[in-house]
Amino acid sequence: MMDGILAVWKPAGWTSHDVVAKVRGITKVKRIGHTGTLDPAVTGVLPLCIGRATRVVEYVQERPKSYEAVMQFGLATDTEDLTGNVTKELPSVELSESEIRRVLASFIGEIEQVPPMYSAVRVDGKRLYELAREGQVIERKTRKVTIYSLDLLDMQLDQPHPTIRFSVECSKGTYIRTLCVDIGQALGVPAVMAQLTRTMSGGFSKEQCLTLDQIAELHAAGELEGKLTPSDVALDHFPRATVSMENVQRAFQGKRIYLNALLEHEAFGPNSIIRVYGVDDSFVGLFQQDEESATLKAVKVFTKTGE
Repeated sequence: MMDGILAVWKPAGWTSHDVVAKVRGITKVKRIGHTGTLDPAVTGVLPLCIGRATRVVEYVQERPKSYEAVMQFGLATDTEDLTGNVTKELPSVELSESEIRRVLASFIGEIEQVPPMYSAVRVDGKRLYELAREGQVIERKTRKVTIYSLDLLDMQLDQPHPTIRFSVECSKGTYIRTLCVDIGQALGVPAVMAQLTRTMSGGFSKEQCLTLDQIAELHAAGELEGKLTPSDVALDHFPRATVSMENVQRAFQGKRIYLNALLEHEAFGPNSIIRVYGVDDSFVGLFQQDEESATLKAVKVFTKTGE
């Protein structure tokens, strides 16, 4: 049984579910989940959790993501990117590098976004994009997201509809389309996302990704399993602790681990989630500190023989 995380380079024109279906077809493994939807037109890093690794999808997709985006000024569309219908167009736009840099800097930190109508957010049981396709535009609640970095990479300002290319590292749930629209609004002009590539997700970079063709070739050669990343590697943002093999068995039996039984550990705070390993370096699972009982309670336990 294949078990681990496979970093895939998603091609343009494919949905994230298309990629999952393709890899299922290649590997004949049904238990595969992706760690964050990418729109069909977007390319980039799409980590797939395979086998028991599907149990850590929620933790992998919580990690920051990085993108490179191109945005165009002077246009607005109903989808906030170039795939939609144009709702506003200016004959020309004039912007300076200094004002663009000033506005980009103002978006670093915690910001609020309104999810676009063409998104998978559910409202009263329906996806927003389903309502949008029916011609509806409804009020959406703002969401707080974090922009960790936002760097200007290139500019083409000497044209009627100027473009800029930037890199951004952000928290889960950030809509780059909406970020482009909001940057335009801050500059006083309409704007859309013209192109997007995800360069990092779940701790995986472009250099670690395989294309679908490479995956098929490696599987045919019997070498794909060796390309899988163990689940715990993608969880290295959680502090690590080591316990005796006796306590490993306690964990497998559903019992808690006492904090004073930790042989060694990285610093962690109240209610922290912790990666627990045996002294043989085997990954036991994720545990959470319970201050009241001075124990670690199981969140996800991985035995050697099963769940």
